Amino acid sequence: MKQPSFNIGIEEEYQIVDPQTRELRSYITQMIADKTRTLMEIDIKPELHQSIVEVGTKVCQTPAEARAELVRLRRGVIELAGQHGLKIVAAGTHPFSNWLHQEITPFERYVGVRQDMQILAQQLLIFGTHVHVGIEDPEIMIDVMNVARYLMPHILCLSTSSPFWVGQNTGLMSYRSVIFRNFPRTGTAPRFNSYAEFQRFVDTLVKTNSIPDGTKIWWDLRPNYKYPTLEMRVCDVCTRVDEAICIAAIYQAICYKCWKLRRSNMTFRVYSSSLIEENKWRAVRYGLDGKLIDFGKQEELPARDLVTEMIEWFIGDVVDELGSRDEVEYAYRIMKEGTSAHRQLETYRQTGDLKAVVDRLIRETEEGIL
Repeated sequence: MKQPSFNIGIEEEYQIVDPQTRELRSYITQMIADKTRTLMEIDIKPELHQSIVEVGTKVCQTPAEARAELVRLRRGVIELAGQHGLKIVAAGTHPFSNWLHQEITPFERYVGVRQDMQILAQQLLIFGTHVHVGIEDPEIMIDVMNVARYLMPHILCLSTSSPFWVGQNTGLMSYRSVIFRNFPRTGTAPRFNSYAEFQRFVDTLVKTNSIPDGTKIWWDLRPNYKYPTLEMRVCDVCTRVDEAICIAAIYQAICYKCWKLRRSNMTFRVYSSSLIEENKWRAVRYGLDGKLIDFGKQEELPARDLVTEMIEWFIGDVVDELGSRDEVEYAYRIMKEGTSAHRQLETYRQTGDLKAVVDRLIRETEEGIL
């Protein structure tokens, strides 16, 4: 059995913010035009709303290489925004800007999404981190997806950064997940017995004019339509770059461990999407502060305990092979100090001011970058 590459690519979606009002600013088309004029070496892309800018790393072999790439991209975007007197924020939602007031990017692709999804598209003012891991054999990819789905709520717990929505404390750690769940073909992926079965699923939707192609399947974990990668889409965008690299390293290690088990004719128990969704809800609501269900033991346990078990028991024997122990073990700092959502809520408790929350997010987005 040929070993997959397990290379890494990371995409991040950022908020474009006016530092005076702390509101979102619809400005991506101007930033793209300015980048074209200055020929800056950063790959920035528009998204559905004009106040979102997306970046994507090159294909990287290790989390350390991905970190250097992500630092380079964040620095470039921050500097480009600064030329226009603007700031960049990495958080799953903006603390108080209203989605009703945001402009849709005037490109055909996004106008089409607005037409198809109507008000749901306008409401989709959310920001995520997507991690690609290279798995060139499609059958191995499906096998890894079936197993790794179970651990998506665990990883979400480490990335929560969206406790606020339109000026309200939602009481949830990842409100971004709730907004995205309104779209079709989201949430936990179904289990497939083969890549052929997955392809028949996609072909049926295309043939019946439900989707134009596989890019419109938005599960938390999906075979990417364009590249031979298994793409993780469950996470809020991580405010600190080290948080993003941590979750990418954990995800790479999960994929590698699943492959090693398959190579040895072994596997991890595969659970139904409905059961995994129970854990997903707990991750959305409470993040690290709640309990997740250990379905093997049929009991709920503190989320931090099960995340620790994932790191030490499930992937602990492969992180040294991948050279990613330091990046993976950053999760212990996250579990001790809290995620971006914890820090946002603490700032709001101390100040009662959502603008102060935005200010903290700006500082943390730049942390280790400038």
